Amino acid sequence: MRFTTAEIAKQLDGEILGDPTAVLTGLAHASAAKPGDLIFAENAKYFAAAEDSAATAILAGREFSSARKIVVRVANPRVAFAKLLAAFFPEPKFAPGIHPSAAIAASAQIDPTAHIGPHCTIGERVKIGAACVLQSGNFIGDDSALGEETHLFPNVTIYTQTQIGRRVRIHAGTGIGSDGFGYVLDQGIHLKIPQVGNVVIGDDVEIGSNVSVDRGALGSTVIGKGTKIDNLVQIAHNVEIGEHCLLIAQVGIAGSAKLGNYVVLAGQVGVAGHLKIGDHVTVAAQAGVMNNTPDAGTYWGSPMQPMGDVKRQLVAVRKLPELLKRVAELETKSGGNE
Repeated sequence: MRFTTAEIAKQLDGEILGDPTAVLTGLAHASAAKPGDLIFAENAKYFAAAEDSAATAILAGREFSSARKIVVRVANPRVAFAKLLAAFFPEPKFAPGIHPSAAIAASAQIDPTAHIGPHCTIGERVKIGAACVLQSGNFIGDDSALGEETHLFPNVTIYTQTQIGRRVRIHAGTGIGSDGFGYVLDQGIHLKIPQVGNVVIGDDVEIGSNVSVDRGALGSTVIGKGTKIDNLVQIAHNVEIGEHCLLIAQVGIAGSAKLGNYVVLAGQVGVAGHLKIGDHVTVAAQAGVMNNTPDAGTYWGSPMQPMGDVKRQLVAVRKLPELLKRVAELETKSGGNE
């Protein structure tokens, strides 16, 4: 793609210091930049490196200026950079239509603008909205619905009765609506509890690859609008996740836990069942959530505690060897070992 600096500034609601007609053909790091490239610089260190590079222009905050480079100044360089990546590297387009190898139930309703790729299976009474994309090898179970512009990457499985909102993206290998892990011990045998609920996913959710979202035992497992879920996450039956949450790789959430809005669970966080995490809570990596959590706060550790408490404990633990040495010396001086 090719854009002038003026076109880029218009897209980003930015201003130009320098030549508005200069043509930009790509985005690059300072170390690999060449003429025609635009470099993203969000602080003084990166801006200085960008000035020393071969790039034509720099995308930076409104406080920056340069006598050597064209500068496109914006309110938030990181947000602007994300928008530019989408402009310079647009996603492939998928033409409307149904591949001959797709197996589609007669009662399914598929919008004519949808793309159904090879070897997809679509069950009874399924509804596929406008501009949806099923790339290939996707299975959509009976009575499920996909909202407009939802995009399923290869080999995504959607179990029966799943309800998916608009503009949802689900990446390869993910399963939505599998049975929850429900058993009861009966005469020494683990008797399966039928899982008869479903999964409901809100608008603008993105789910990474190889994620498992279990259906409710009764009722629904719910993922709120705008939530983003990384690869290799497990969400158990009847979990309710609020809006605009972030779940990072290898998070595991046990059954019937409830997350508020704007919750962040870092990598490998585990959440016990039937707990409630409040709004705007951040839980640091590898923490174990074993108690309800009020709104707002940052936590860490296993069992999880407020971040400040955990840091003080770690400082104290590091001092233990020296403290034990001093105690031993005092005991020796006082004859405490005799």
